[in-house]
Amino acid sequence: MATKRREYDEDDVRVRPGKSSRPRTRTRPQHADAVDGFVIAVDRGRYQCVLAGAERGVVGAELPTVTAMRARELGRKSVVVGDRVSLVGDTSGAEGALARIVRIAERRSVLRRTADDDETTAEGRLERVVVANADQLVIVSALADPPPRTGFIDRCLVAAYDADVEPLLCLTKADLAGPEEVLGYYTELELPYVLNRPDSDLDALRALLSGKVSVLVGHSGVGKSTLVNRLVPDALRAVGVVSAIGRGRHTSTSAVALRLPPAPGIDTDPGWIIDTPGIRSFGLAHVSADSLLHGFPDLVEGTVDCPPNCPHTADEADCGLDAWVAAGKADPRRLASYRRLLASRAGEGDSRGDSDQRGPGEGDRRGPDE
Repeated sequence: MATKRREYDEDDVRVRPGKSSRPRTRTRPQHADAVDGFVIAVDRGRYQCVLAGAERGVVGAELPTVTAMRARELGRKSVVVGDRVSLVGDTSGAEGALARIVRIAERRSVLRRTADDDETTAEGRLERVVVANADQLVIVSALADPPPRTGFIDRCLVAAYDADVEPLLCLTKADLAGPEEVLGYYTELELPYVLNRPDSDLDALRALLSGKVSVLVGHSGVGKSTLVNRLVPDALRAVGVVSAIGRGRHTSTSAVALRLPPAPGIDTDPGWIIDTPGIRSFGLAHVSADSLLHGFPDLVEGTVDCPPNCPHTADEADCGLDAWVAAGKADPRRLASYRRLLASRAGEGDSRGDSDQRGPGEGDRRGPDE
């Protein structure tokens, strides 16, 4: 006898309830109670911040250092020293307290570098943000032991102009050599500079740092950590020695923002300095070829007579830069440095050797950029 086939309807379907009855939503908390902070150090996923009163330079403000982590809703957004952020959670700064960074304010400036000039290489594609929201880039270079490397200074100038940050040249160890050769090399730029000796006061430098967020960069061994310790006696940054071949050790291992102590009897904001690790190279793969020229303002006017889309390379017969230099309107060493950077971007040169170019008095010797 044939059995009758049963008809099923929706009542026969058993729906398993979800783990939570809360509906999913893309609405995120507004964090209206978040407080503003300033990132002064980054260490393995933890961010040291000071609250906005200290960041704005409230003299005498003893505000705590807040340890924070990055909120998940920030996604892949990186947090770097110099960032202005919004904090929620425990912002008391007490031991064991942990806050969360829920917002990153729009950056006023971003100083970047790569390990290589060529963006087709892995090192060139790896772009690193050095600091955010800096007002001034202080390029620290020794006049001797180790000798100045104008190729490295040129690279820092390109990065500063690209980031819309004002450059300042700080020449150390002025007791060992004079600054005439280096200053002569940059005479057309009217580049602001300051000289420092071991026994000199730092009043001129402090005046140039006052009220600004300044980031210090330089090769190892140029006296950067010594300078930081003199500016901020409580910093206690490690100080290395220079080897017999004129190369220094890397002593600072991470970037850190340090509040400059206020001058006696002066109520103005003394400013912040951001000390960075000694670096071996300052790759410029993130800077376009057109923007590269703006790091050489003494050459810009010389391109007026160049043909359209002129690459400005040495093998371009109609490039106006050669005539500009021949007329004495720019230093030929500056043009040579610019063209070395162009060649490095094209993968035709060693970016490390370029950044190790010695000072004008030392000739154009090259070697490993260490």
